[in-house]
Amino acid sequence: MEQPKKPSSEPTELPTKEGSWLPLVPYKNYWLEVHLAHNTMRVQESFQARPDDTILATSPKCGTTWLKALAFTIVNRSKHSFDEHPLLAQHPQAVVPYIEMPADGRRDLSYIDEIPSPRLLATHLPLSLLPRSIAEQGCRIVYITRDPKDAFISTWHFKNKMHPRSFIGLDDAFDMFCDGFVNYGPCWEHTLEYWKESQARPDGCLFFRYEEMMREPVEHVRKLAAFLGAPFTGEEEDAKLPEQVAKLCSFGNLAGLRVNQTGDFMRKEDMVVEKSTFFRKGKVGDWRNYMDEEKGRKLDRISEEKFKGSGFAY
Repeated sequence: MEQPKKPSSEPTELPTKEGSWLPLVPYKNYWLEVHLAHNTMRVQESFQARPDDTILATSPKCGTTWLKALAFTIVNRSKHSFDEHPLLAQHPQAVVPYIEMPADGRRDLSYIDEIPSPRLLATHLPLSLLPRSIAEQGCRIVYITRDPKDAFISTWHFKNKMHPRSFIGLDDAFDMFCDGFVNYGPCWEHTLEYWKESQARPDGCLFFRYEEMMREPVEHVRKLAAFLGAPFTGEEEDAKLPEQVAKLCSFGNLAGLRVNQTGDFMRKEDMVVEKSTFFRKGKVGDWRNYMDEEKGRKLDRISEEKFKGSGFAY
């Protein structure tokens, strides 16, 4: 993995730009919300990766909740029965912490150091902004990408629900998304970094497409288990364990659980994140219900241009 360079600028020294749901700052080729830029700079210096860490990386609204549920269930399958599984009582976002976002209203990220190995950790950070210790320790990385058309619509719904006082219409949000002016954006560069890493280090970076996972969930459960060093045994295959994992972690099942339907995942100041916000539709092609074909073609053209010569395409 190419080692990230040491931060050269404090986020507070960078120009803040208004217009998105929250102000963004340009930070090393990406846009980040101000508090995330501060957190990113801190974890780049202080986060101590371990060789057996697994990093679940995604651009926002590209299958993060699903990936957390799948990975957690796979690596902990010997500890929990499906009838009394933690995911029946806990939101999937709560079982795998982010390295750049404190959980449960905590003021710092030191609690991550207290998690016993092997750790499952999540991030929305692009590869080039990950703490350098992740590269030094050769940690496993799992990445999911999603068609930008669906990712945009999902982001638009999610952010407007999270920040209702800063509602942004679809046309304005679309223009900003195309310009890469969105938290953790541009999404194309984000995906391209991890795609190149998966090609250079296939044993260390597993690259999934959301659409393919939706078509063949059980096969992707098997691939994920093998990559995580926990392949299913013949006995587990006979017992249909991969199918049980896929069923437990399916969108329909998780969205239907009471624990994911009621209550807040986070609430502070002008921001509210209801648990149900993470489960809207999860469908492939839902963008057609909100955007016209012209907008779809524009995003396709941007994708084609951004990925030209890389060997990757949606």
